[in-house]
Amino acid sequence: MFDAIKVKNDCVQWIRGFFEENGKGCNAVVGISGGKDSSVVAALCAEALGRERVIGVLMPNGVQHDIDMAELLVKHLGIRHFVVNIKDAFDGLVSNIPLELGTQSITNLPPRLRMTALYAVSQSCNGRVANTCNLSEDWVGYSTRYGDSAGDFSPCSGLTVQEVKAVGRALGLPEVLIEKVPIDGLCGKTDEENLGFTYAELDRYIREGIIEDAAKKEKIDRLHRNNLFKLQLMPSFKPDIQG
Repeated sequence: MFDAIKVKNDCVQWIRGFFEENGKGCNAVVGISGGKDSSVVAALCAEALGRERVIGVLMPNGVQHDIDMAELLVKHLGIRHFVVNIKDAFDGLVSNIPLELGTQSITNLPPRLRMTALYAVSQSCNGRVANTCNLSEDWVGYSTRYGDSAGDFSPCSGLTVQEVKAVGRALGLPEVLIEKVPIDGLCGKTDEENLGFTYAELDRYIREGIIEDAAKKEKIDRLHRNNLFKLQLMPSFKPDIQG
């Protein structure tokens, strides 16, 4: 029942409306990994604003084995782009923190550095930073707080992985970008191997409430509960100044 063309057109109009209200004449700044999410977001922005108002930022951490996919995307869309290698920043920060960082800290540091780079480019190019997360990843917390989960506007956070792919096809993106398997940059595992279930299983559970494997259902529910805080505003103390 998912109408990819309608959703694509509605999202394009939504992006235009966002920029009319929050950055008339500004550019969309998108971190480009070469995966489906950043590819679809960049393509949506190009259709909404025109390719001249979209800036792609490629941010390898040293050598990125699949950077050719990111290069393919910016070439396909015809958007201007910058390459910002975060390796020196990453190595410098790790070597100057006076304690041994845990695995999770090491894993989450590059996404946070990339978001810092995106905002530096954005503020220097009259930009607004695009968030590239999707609903499936957000549902189970598969994003880094203040890293790839940040941004000024989010075109795809209401779409599951399967829906993002369908929108990508409606946009005419190369199939190799739509079906590129996400791989953890640290341990070499795919996202699905790390999660312990497929995105197809997760998407069906989100949209239909159906999942056959009880253990996977329990894990998805637990991840969702534990990571809801990532999707909420920071809790803040409300002082009683009237008493």
